[in-house]
Amino acid sequence: MTIIEAMEARHAVRRYKDKEIAASAVEGLQEEINRCNQEGSLTIQLILNDKDVFKGLMAYSVGFRGVSNYIALAGPADEKLEEKLGYYGQRIALKAQQLGLNTCWAAATYKRGNCKAVVGDHEELICVLALGYGATQGVPHKSKAMSELCNLEDDMPEWFRKGMEAVLLAPTAMNRQNFFLTLNGEDVTFEVKESKYSKIDLGIIKYHFEVGSGSL
Repeated sequence: MTIIEAMEARHAVRRYKDKEIAASAVEGLQEEINRCNQEGSLTIQLILNDKDVFKGLMAYSVGFRGVSNYIALAGPADEKLEEKLGYYGQRIALKAQQLGLNTCWAAATYKRGNCKAVVGDHEELICVLALGYGATQGVPHKSKAMSELCNLEDDMPEWFRKGMEAVLLAPTAMNRQNFFLTLNGEDVTFEVKESKYSKIDLGIIKYHFEVGSGSL
């Protein structure tokens, strides 16, 4: 499965089978996490066999069931942390998809106090990715038209179009897609409407665009 195929196949999954993640998948995922931590100077952690983080009314009310594995997205606290975790978190989510696993972003629907991630001084846990073998594969999110999300309709360069096609597949908070890309010459500007999770969304869409446009 290519990374673009993983983008097309990956959807938010909240219900998981009671099935241990295969050792080969754990190894592949941990290798990707290690690479992301090194590149981004982050402390992202894979947590297995912990059923306490997605217990409670909040998680239950949005449909989480059977979650016992997750990826804790954390790193040194600074103004760029949320964007970096969006970028690298989505990269890890897509790697999980390639390894036959499912994921779901969670920022407010898990019990932060129960999280087993080690978060040091001057570090911050921003959100988590639920992880495992989904009871289903999820469903595609509804998407706005490409013309609503960028400044071009006609005569769009092929590399930019491919980047936008990948961006349309990107998950965003509440599926609002509150972003806009502007192409000026060969420079791309990313704008997101200010919200609680807008910086995470920004990182996610930047990763999708870079992969789709071939700039990575």
